[in-house]
Amino acid sequence: MSTVLIRLKNKDGMEKRYEEIQKALYEQTHRLEKGVLRYEAWRCQDPGVYYCLLAFADYNTFLIGHQISDHHEEATPPLMEVIEDEQLEWVDPVQGASPLPPTNPQELPEDAPDIAKTYDEILRIVAPNWWNELR
Repeated sequence: MSTVLIRLKNKDGMEKRYEEIQKALYEQTHRLEKGVLRYEAWRCQDPGVYYCLLAFADYNTFLIGHQISDHHEEATPPLMEVIEDEQLEWVDPVQGASPLPPTNPQELPEDAPDIAKTYDEILRIVAPNWWNELR
């Protein structure tokens, strides 16, 4: 399983456009993809700041099934027009305090598309040792 928490800061005045893009991506993700456990977005108290929580059956489901899907690739350029800053962090659900399974690294299949390999270099899960000590 893989769970990622993303903090997004939008450019001033781009909140409405961001939410339109995010709503469409949410709908497409849940309608077209398999292995989606969570795909949620929230507004923060800070103006223009949002959090997204994404959880998938495993890392390859996230990377190949979601990240390089046609609908995500189509949404990426418009998102880059409105997002000022993005911080992505892999998080590990605390068993007994979350219904989600642990976040675990996973190797890409050898026949993964080149674009998946490129994203993998940027997004690869690196699980800190301290997670394992508490599992």
